[in-house]
Amino acid sequence: MTPSIAYDPALPISARREEIRRAVERHPVVIVCGETGSGKTTQIPKILLEMGRGAGGLIGHTQPRRIAARSVAARIAEELKVELGDLVGYKVRFNDRVRASTVLKLMTDGILLAETQGDPQLRAYDTLVIDEAHERSLNIDFLLGYLKQLSPQRPELRIVITSATIDAEKFARHFGGAPVIEVSGRLYPVDVRYRPVGGDAEDTTRDEEEQALADAVQELCREGPGDVLVFLPGEREIRDAAEVLRRRPPARPGEAREILPLYARLSAAEQDRVFRPGGARRIVLATNVAETSLTVPRVRYVVDTGQARLKRYSYRNKGEMLRVENISQAAAQQRAGRCGRVADGVCIRLYSEEEFAARPAYTDPELLRSSLAAVILRALSLGLGKVEEFPFLDAPAPRAIADGYALLAELGAVDEK
Repeated sequence: MTPSIAYDPALPISARREEIRRAVERHPVVIVCGETGSGKTTQIPKILLEMGRGAGGLIGHTQPRRIAARSVAARIAEELKVELGDLVGYKVRFNDRVRASTVLKLMTDGILLAETQGDPQLRAYDTLVIDEAHERSLNIDFLLGYLKQLSPQRPELRIVITSATIDAEKFARHFGGAPVIEVSGRLYPVDVRYRPVGGDAEDTTRDEEEQALADAVQELCREGPGDVLVFLPGEREIRDAAEVLRRRPPARPGEAREILPLYARLSAAEQDRVFRPGGARRIVLATNVAETSLTVPRVRYVVDTGQARLKRYSYRNKGEMLRVENISQAAAQQRAGRCGRVADGVCIRLYSEEEFAARPAYTDPELLRSSLAAVILRALSLGLGKVEEFPFLDAPAPRAIADGYALLAELGAVDEK
């Protein structure tokens, strides 16, 4: 039985419901893109349920991370006023909350990709939502190529690809001219302020960076009520920043505050603390896990250090490294958009406006930053055939493919066949 479905008229996507519904009815693949805060992640599944999708199989909804799959499932179940694990369930590594009564299944991209081995036609699903496609992880790129091949074989299957900062035309071309629906606007405007650390970003010390971060948090806390979300590259930086902030007195004397970490390896119980705000002002220190589909409630202010930890493959050293790098303009816009959801927001960037303008527009896809040896092995294990013939959105360079095969041959992992 379909529950009563209500939409928040304040969310920009609510005004485009009919257009999305018509597009899904008429086209096998639909691309929906719009700013952070437009309501795509939580409202599109409700539109699909209202259409009657899920009657011929599950509605599968993928997220790049386990923490996002769990929190989005909980949020949609709450909006539909149903028990989590019943009509709305989720499946992530080590945790399966899907029953026979489940119609909407949240999961990571990796779970859906793994399911292609036992169910190559994905017959368990009548609709798939690939969310946060702009993240361009290896799993997402494999899925997009796999679904491009699968779509003509299953004309009744409906695929919705959503993202906040998508290169829409590129995705549309990949799927043979799929329609693109732009959902513009977020709930509230965001005031972006630039507070570059020191004079030259190359010469700044770790201590200067930590003090600048603490100063930015103090400045935002003086603005008014509301929680602060701070973006940092990794766990070590989160621990260091928490120490610095604890040593600082509150911006408003006597104000109760809570400093909370948020990263993918945290236990579920600790992650859940972030989604259950209390009376104290919270300063949430997060990696880029909080950049897109994972919405931390009650955030009015953002501090963006402008960095993230990314995996890069070195052809010279034949190894992959996790390096702290400057984020792209698209990622910076995502971060700023996190504070425009509950009221007018303020985002402080700890770098200059000129530096922002000089950054690349989009983050490099993981496929182009990875060892092709790992990609080739993954494709072979999933039965996807030769990497050089697979329909990737961005095909890897022949040199990178040759390097991957050479390394695998050296290790004895592949043979002539």
